[in-house]
Amino acid sequence: MLSGLFIIPIMLANTHVAVLPFYFILYLPYIGEYIVRLIGNSGIALKKRKLKKLSKYDEKCGKGSNLISQKIEKLKERIEILAKGKQKREENPYKIVISKNNNVKWLILIMMLCLTAGLFTPLGMVPYTYLYNTMLGETTQYIHEHLPLTLIHNLNFIIALMLFLAILIFTDTKIRLCDLFMLSGLVVLTFYSRRQESLFLIITVFILIRLINDMFKKYDPKGPEKLEKFFTKLAGSSVILIVVLLISFEIYRPKIGEAFVNEHLYPVQAADFILENLDIENIRLYNEYNYGAYLIYRRIPVFIDSRADLYAPEFNPGTTVFKDFINISGLRVDNIEELFDDYGITHLLMFSNARLRMFINQTPDRYMLIYNDGRFVIYERLFSNGDEYEEQEVLMDDSGDI
Repeated sequence: MLSGLFIIPIMLANTHVAVLPFYFILYLPYIGEYIVRLIGNSGIALKKRKLKKLSKYDEKCGKGSNLISQKIEKLKERIEILAKGKQKREENPYKIVISKNNNVKWLILIMMLCLTAGLFTPLGMVPYTYLYNTMLGETTQYIHEHLPLTLIHNLNFIIALMLFLAILIFTDTKIRLCDLFMLSGLVVLTFYSRRQESLFLIITVFILIRLINDMFKKYDPKGPEKLEKFFTKLAGSSVILIVVLLISFEIYRPKIGEAFVNEHLYPVQAADFILENLDIENIRLYNEYNYGAYLIYRRIPVFIDSRADLYAPEFNPGTTVFKDFINISGLRVDNIEELFDDYGITHLLMFSNARLRMFINQTPDRYMLIYNDGRFVIYERLFSNGDEYEEQEVLMDDSGDI
């Protein structure tokens, strides 16, 4: 078990370094609960230390001081009151249960050991600096999964939040402090970046099940036991299997008959045209961010792809491809032609409704449309670095296809 906890961060550091920091976040709720418990116990501990010192001093003075004896008695009474209050809160907490778990000390040690996992990679200090450098750059401001989550567009997240709130507000079900920390932390992370929604749903489902189990125990103490016995038998296991298969089929059903690659999102036919009609060894293609990876899959050199880090100066010093792409695609700069010249762009592939087409339509003498399938278009630059390319005759049918 312990070796597995150490192997996981090493695997993350070598396969998906962006996820590595979130591995350590999962330790924090348990450490936080442990610290809160220590702070809660510190009041009694301090008074016990004070009582011990006074008792030693009283013995040294021969127990002759009534003032010291009175202080000792008052201190004992105060310690007893605090101890009874602490015991009462632990036996019957109002809403939050602070569990006693001395194994957290070992968990802290394991976390400290796991912090060295980034050293077991060929990436140097990247596992430790990646998140910081990413947040410094501009890529997170434009990539969809890094943007803040908006509730109105995320029904799954709304339902999950409402379930938690309904159980905690309208029932007397209690929640562990570590679970509350975990739930609150993941909610904040998800609002900060929508990519954390999957992490929220995967982890908090266990907290939700625990709360539901505790809630049913209030009304039917033996109910959860009966359910557990039923579902561990053949009949119960069969019911679970059938439900899982039905849900899986319902999720898969809309995808039956779909092509492996969605031609509405990826330039499948346009890539065929490029490979059949253009010399990919000698062209410089400008493409958009979302389908760059598909072009690489088709072995077509790209201007940019979804590995944003490669195209940002934070990870590739002197490289401003990502920023230039944002400026070009959004028509945010006036020197688009100069940027194309700097990169030696000879051809442009884009969605048919791309904003950049407005710029191209304003300079028809510099660009020639050589492909249009209704979803994607390809232009050839007729002037690049002052050299004029030979115009080619392009035939299209009524639908715009070549």
